[in-house]
Amino acid sequence: MRFLKYTGYVLIVLLVIAVSLMYKGDLSKEVVDAKYANAQSRFLDIASGARIHYRDEGNKSGNPLVLVHGSNASLHTWEPWVKRLGDEFRVITLDLPGHGLTGRVPGDDYSPAAFVGAINAVVDHLDVAEFTLGGNSMGGGATWEYALVYPEKVNAMILIDSAGPPQWWRERDQSVEEDDSGRPIAFTLLAKPWFRAIARYMDPYRLTAQGVRVAYNNAPMVDQALIDRYYELSIREGTRDATMARFASYSFDNEETIDLSVLQQPTLIMWGVEDGLIPVSVADKFEVTLPNTQKVIYEGVGHIPMEEYPDVSAADVRSFLKAL
Repeated sequence: MRFLKYTGYVLIVLLVIAVSLMYKGDLSKEVVDAKYANAQSRFLDIASGARIHYRDEGNKSGNPLVLVHGSNASLHTWEPWVKRLGDEFRVITLDLPGHGLTGRVPGDDYSPAAFVGAINAVVDHLDVAEFTLGGNSMGGGATWEYALVYPEKVNAMILIDSAGPPQWWRERDQSVEEDDSGRPIAFTLLAKPWFRAIARYMDPYRLTAQGVRVAYNNAPMVDQALIDRYYELSIREGTRDATMARFASYSFDNEETIDLSVLQQPTLIMWGVEDGLIPVSVADKFEVTLPNTQKVIYEGVGHIPMEEYPDVSAADVRSFLKAL
C-alpha cells in the first residue's frame, strides 16, 4: 500500500512537470492584431456582440465575391485570389467567429447559424444585396448554409474542398473504407473530450505545423511565415477557448437531413485530389446533388487550392464568374 501511495505521488509530480513543460500562454490581442491586420482591415460590431474582422478589396464597381475560410484558418487564406481577381471583382473576406482577428465571441456560439449571421451582418453593412459566395472546407459548409437561408442574395456559389451536410459525415463515419491516417492529428485529438480538457493550456506549435503541412499537401509554399500565421492566430487571447467550445459542440448523431438539391444557383466545385481532410469523392457528391454545377479537379493539390495553386484556381474562378 505504501508503495502504491508513493507511486501515485510520483505520477502526480511527473504529470505536473509534463504539463508545465508543455504549457503555453496566450498572445495578447494587441500583438497579434498589429501583426495580422493591414490597411484594408475593418472591424464590425454586430448584434450578437461579436467584433467581426473583414476586408473589402478589389474593384469596388465590380461584381461582389464574398469568400469564407475554413476551420482554424482566417481570411488571409484568400490573399492570393484577392491579388489575382481584384482587378475585375470586388472581393470581400471575413474572419468567422472563433477565428482570425474576430476571435472568441460572447456566448461562445460557433454554430452554422452564427456563421451565417456573421456573413450576413458584413454584407448588409456593406450594402451588398446580391453576390457570389464561396468557401473552403468549413467555409464551404457556411456557403451552402447561407444560400439555404438567403437564396435571393446568392447568385452563384464556389465550393472549394467543401464540408458537406451532416448526413454525408454520418455516412463517412460508418464507412470502413475511409482512411483518416492522413488527416491533421489536431483534428482527431480535438474530437476527444480528454484532449480538449488539457489542450487549452498546451503549446500547439507542433500540432499546428503538422496540420498545416498535411492540409497543404506539403506544398513548396508552406514556409515558416505560413506556419507562424496559423500558430499565432491559434493562441491569440481567447481563441483556444473558442476552439475547444466549437469542437465540443460538433455532433452529427441527431442532425436532420439537409436537402441541397433545392439550391439552383450555378455552382463551381473545386477540389484537390490529394486532400487529406475531405476526400475528392465528396466533390462527386456535390456534383450529383446540386442541380447546376461545374467541377474542376486539381492533380497534386491538397485542401487549399487557392494558396497551393493560385494562378490556375483563380483563372478558373474568373472564367466561371465571367460566364454568369
